[in-house]
Parts: sequence; C-alpha cells; structure tokens
Amino acid sequence: MKRPAPIPDLSAPSRRKRALSEEERALWESVAKQVKPLRKRPTAAKTHAAAFDPVTPRAAAKPIPVKAVAPVKSVTPPRPQMPPLAPIGRRERAKLSRGRQEIDARLDLHGMTQIRAHRVLFAFLQRAHHDGLTFVLVITGKGKVGGLDAERGVLRRQVPEWLGLPEFRSLVVGFEEAHIGHGGEGALYVRVRRAR
Repeated sequence: MKRPAPIPDLSAPSRRKRALSEEERALWESVAKQVKPLRKRPTAAKTHAAAFDPVTPRAAAKPIPVKAVAPVKSVTPPRPQMPPLAPIGRRERAKLSRGRQEIDARLDLHGMTQIRAHRVLFAFLQRAHHDGLTFVLVITGKGKVGGLDAERGVLRRQVPEWLGLPEFRSLVVGFEEAHIGHGGEGALYVRVRRAR
C-alpha cells in the first residue's frame, strides 16, 4: 500500500520568501504601471519605498541612484546700509565759523595714542548722539611738518578715516575742516546724527 503524500501545512507561514519568476515580475510591473495612486507621495518616500520593496528579492534588486541634494545656503538678511556722509552745508559752516551757530561740545585729542584716541572719540560721539547735540568740534592737532619723526600728524590723518567707518556713521552725519579761528587744519566740525 502506498502512503499518501503529506499535505503541506498552509496555516503556518513559511520563513523564507520565495523569489518571483520573470513572468510574475513582468505581470506585477504592468499592473503597477496602470494603477494611479490616490495621493502623491513625497519623493523621499518613493525612493524609500522602492528601496525596500518586499516583493523584489534583495539579490535581484538594482541599486537606486540617489540624487545629490545641494546644500541649503543660509541666507542672512542684508544689513541696513548707513547713509553716506554728507558735507556740512555752506550756510551752517559760515554760521559756525562766525560764531552764530554754537558748537555744542569740544574734544581735544592732542597727545593721545591712536588706540586711546579712537576709543575716546567713539565714546564722545556716542554721548553727543545720546544727548541730542548737533555740532561738535574735534581737535586733532596739525602735527609737526618736516620733523625728524615721520609719524607726526597721525591723528589728523586717521580721524577723518575713522569717521567714515560704519560704527561712526551711525553717529555722524558729516564733517569738514574747521575754520582757522577754531583750529583750521588741526580740527574738524562734526555734525552729529539725531537719536531716533
């Protein structure tokens, strides 16, 4: 008597997944192409889903090319530009030189080093700006001409350059060489920007 062949137990799932045949794979791809998704998936989800397709065995899976994503550049908001320095008007300059317009404060930088003079000038202009002053006189000195020390008159050259820097332009509207009665080449009239 022949023994009947054992009936496979279909209730227990097999632990190994079987590979699809070429016909099954072609059929699956044709069905998948005809189906429209209910809603669009984000592109990252598509590549993730395609990379781990449970139907395709890992041995036969082709590597999916990943597009290189350009790094996101952090955009810094543009800094507000300070308005350019404006010369003091002809009428105001005439009033200052004749004594009709009062000079609100004076600063004498004679004998200071560049570092100290820069710090003192900045603090002076901040105070003048805060106090609402309009015109101040900054005395730099003329420096000795033709002396043995070639570095004479450094502050006379440096102060106008400092006043053009952004940190000073927030405090200063403009500046010009003072009248001879207020120091001439060795001094500057500085118009202070109004506090907002």
